[in-house]
Amino acid sequence: MLRQAGLAISLDQTISFVRALDWIDLTDRRQVFHTARALLVTRAETLRLFELIFHHFWRLSRDGERPQGRKAPVAPRHDLERKQFTIATYMAFKARQHDPEIEVTDRAATFSNEEVLQHKNFSEMTPEELAGVRRLIQEMRWQASLRRTHRRVTAARGDTLDLRHALRQLAKTGCLPPRPAWRRRKIKPRPMVLLTDVSGSMEQVARLVLLFFFSMSQSLPDVECFTFGTRLARITPQLKIRNVDRAVDAASREVVDWAGGTRIGESFGAFNRQWSRRVLRRGAVVLIISDGWERGDVSLLRTEMRYLHHRCHRLIWLNPLLGHASYQPRTEGMAAALPFVDDFLPVHNLHSFEQLSRHLSDLPSRRSG
Repeated sequence: MLRQAGLAISLDQTISFVRALDWIDLTDRRQVFHTARALLVTRAETLRLFELIFHHFWRLSRDGERPQGRKAPVAPRHDLERKQFTIATYMAFKARQHDPEIEVTDRAATFSNEEVLQHKNFSEMTPEELAGVRRLIQEMRWQASLRRTHRRVTAARGDTLDLRHALRQLAKTGCLPPRPAWRRRKIKPRPMVLLTDVSGSMEQVARLVLLFFFSMSQSLPDVECFTFGTRLARITPQLKIRNVDRAVDAASREVVDWAGGTRIGESFGAFNRQWSRRVLRRGAVVLIISDGWERGDVSLLRTEMRYLHHRCHRLIWLNPLLGHASYQPRTEGMAAALPFVDDFLPVHNLHSFEQLSRHLSDLPSRRSG
């Protein structure tokens, strides 16, 4: 009934609601009501609609209690299935003349709003659309490219005999195992290092980028997150919090130069001196999100980019301005950084995030010339 009314109830919400029913008293209708409202309603403007549908489902009056003195009529099953009232007729009957009019969209014959948001630029979205984008970015799951480590593990098929296993079997049973055991190099996802620009020119997309960092931190085992503007800040511990709102708020409080100036070269220099030896190990992939507006020394940026490119497995630069057809990387900062960038990609809408996801999972094992 909620989906017919136009409420976007996902499968995860349905599963969470069913699981929550094990934790409440099903004979207490008030508990069922508050549980359903907490898990199935995501927008404030649909609260009134949810209450009306909930009370109608239980054949209750408006105040949530059964009318005294008479029992609610029970309609035949075939009549209920045939009726399947439209939400417009139901709302007109319930609201009468004393309730405010509620706008309801029937999504039965229309495509999802998510399809519309896929190719729309972040800078052109309304606050309501940005709220939907935040939810979609939060729910994204990422997969990094894999690498072969030097450590070897037991496997059904490998390239090296497992002599330790054979000797253990010999010491235990007095004879060699009937089938030889093999070892191969262990395969693990590559570490990810994320750096985002939080200066004034990036303020419009910086909070969406933090959600992107959060979804990556929750999906991958080895992710390091940094912000830079006039100084470098590490926000990895804050984004490990499971609650997305608390994580993003904690990360925002850690950044003291939010919407300030831009000194990319100095920030990268601080990263190379303090953190590169710790986090750029085992073939790490570095993602930089910035529009390339540099207020400091361009030659310093060129030097630090050369060192950063040498230390990592792959250097990817994401620019929100690259989504515009007329954009050309003519600023001094972007022009100085581009010779050391392996992949120059846009990050201006949801579709660009999906392309980035496929690109990260398909990275080659070796850097091309």
